[in-house]
Amino acid sequence: GPTIIEHGSEEQKAAYLPGILSGEFLWAQGYSEPGAGSDLASLATRAVRDGDEFVINGQKIWTSNAHHADALFALVRTDPDAPKHRGISFMLMDMETPGISVRPLISGGWRHFSNETFYEDVRVPASQVVGEVNRGWYVGMTLLDYERSSIGGAVEMERQLMAAIEYIHDDEGAEKSRVDELPSVRAEIADRYIEIQVSFNLSFRIASMQASGLIPNMEASMGKVFSSEVSQRVHRTGTRMFGLYSNVWDEDSEYSPYRSRFTQNYFHRIPATIAGGTSEIQRNIIATRGLGLPRG
Repeated sequence: GPTIIEHGSEEQKAAYLPGILSGEFLWAQGYSEPGAGSDLASLATRAVRDGDEFVINGQKIWTSNAHHADALFALVRTDPDAPKHRGISFMLMDMETPGISVRPLISGGWRHFSNETFYEDVRVPASQVVGEVNRGWYVGMTLLDYERSSIGGAVEMERQLMAAIEYIHDDEGAEKSRVDELPSVRAEIADRYIEIQVSFNLSFRIASMQASGLIPNMEASMGKVFSSEVSQRVHRTGTRMFGLYSNVWDEDSEYSPYRSRFTQNYFHRIPATIAGGTSEIQRNIIATRGLGLPRG
């Protein structure tokens, strides 16, 4: 939504923003490729102009929710002779467009969240380019700055932590908890709560910038790297709260603590420090754009 507001045409805003605002329209992201992850500008998916359309051929990977999405936005190479950060365009396409196929990628936690997507002679109207042709890199980076803002992350983490604390105060949770017997676990819980509040403040800073019409860059990377790493620590602490009970994966088991939420999310949060740009990439952005340090 914010990217279309920032770079989209009036027709694109009218077509997509109402459905985004109402939550009725779900998007998938076509960025990463088998040979272009952290070095995203090496992407090779091609879009060739043919009259009023572009014909797209290539492959994307880690396309989250593509099996549920109504539409997809993608970075594609429209000028193979330009420098690699140029010659890239940002395009919108309907998931029902002929030539798009989706193949599931099942995670180590048996969850189907991400996919490979393939594009074979996919025809997309030229009017679906957001921003200028061959200048899509900058549109894509605007989107990542908003994605990395992590404004909802602190809310989710606090909700999960406080719900778990409430759970260990009832009879079932108290029986399975180790918090009473291990001061180190109590200290960990306190540390996670402090970190969540720090994450809130980073998010509030980003929200205030967005409300002022600014696009957070280094600030978004700070929020993203901190929030994603804290989320992993929150779920690791959650597994320690319940000791050996945390080995139970089945949420319906009578031995399951807190319906195994921390156990399952301990696995599911592994990609948190990879998706949307790895923690290493975020630290590079903070170092170079925020602190003015030389590129290594």
